[in-house]
Amino acid sequence: MPASSPYDALLARIPVARRAHDGAQARTAYWEYGDAAAPVTILAVHGFRGDHHGLEPVVAHLPGVRWIMPDLPGFGETPALASGVHDLAAYAAWLREFAAAVAPGAVVLGHSFGSIVAAGAVADGLDTPRLILVNPIGAPALEGPRGVLTRLAVAYYAASAWLPRRLGSWLLRSRAIVRVMSIVMAYTRDRTLRRFIHDQHDRYFSLFSDRDTLRQAFVTSVANDVRASAPRIAQPTLLIAAVQDDITPIAAERRLATLFPDARLVEIDGVGHLIHYEKPAEAADAIRDFLDV
Repeated sequence: MPASSPYDALLARIPVARRAHDGAQARTAYWEYGDAAAPVTILAVHGFRGDHHGLEPVVAHLPGVRWIMPDLPGFGETPALASGVHDLAAYAAWLREFAAAVAPGAVVLGHSFGSIVAAGAVADGLDTPRLILVNPIGAPALEGPRGVLTRLAVAYYAASAWLPRRLGSWLLRSRAIVRVMSIVMAYTRDRTLRRFIHDQHDRYFSLFSDRDTLRQAFVTSVANDVRASAPRIAQPTLLIAAVQDDITPIAAERRLATLFPDARLVEIDGVGHLIHYEKPAEAADAIRDFLDV
């Protein structure tokens, strides 16, 4: 039985519709939240192994905004890219094409791995008035406080690719391993919220299209970070970083903010890499102030 969400009551007040866009490389499934006539539209890109559901708690706290939330290629209900290539250039090209067709002129938001994709796309010319990065990957994951765990993850994805396809796919979808990932990332001590977080990961962390795409996306996530894109982004940028994030330490996020021509850093205390689940109201407040909505 699914765990109850602390955000359901707020989210239920916001209209939502599933849609699809036939792009050059994939039929992208996306969800539109809020009023189509809202003064601000945010195009939001979720993190690694998740899908659009992960950012719903933030949506729930910003009812006056229209949200466009696609599933990344190879995750959720969006199939892998037709080219079979899932590196940063491919993801950024997909996002630029999707944004131009579905949400031209929208504010762009990226969370975690989505921050790498969003920043790369904007640096390469995606037309947006502003950029928002939540838990941005501001330094190499292998150099963070959990560098040892990242190396274990590298071995895990490599082993999954080496094993026979059926066994490798089973390993990637192992509920026990997904639960370990969830426990490592959750910072809150609130039991109800932890149950909700674990339930979200149980339900959505294994909805990837195939193991080859997942491994490529993982390699992309650990081989890149936002630093390379930051100097090429002229748009005003908001970084929402967690003080206790053990993927990108707060000191690295502070350095990242200095690489943008125009960036504002908001630090949220008492949370790790799951701001979108554990502190969505605080993230929404920062976004509201940044966009003046």
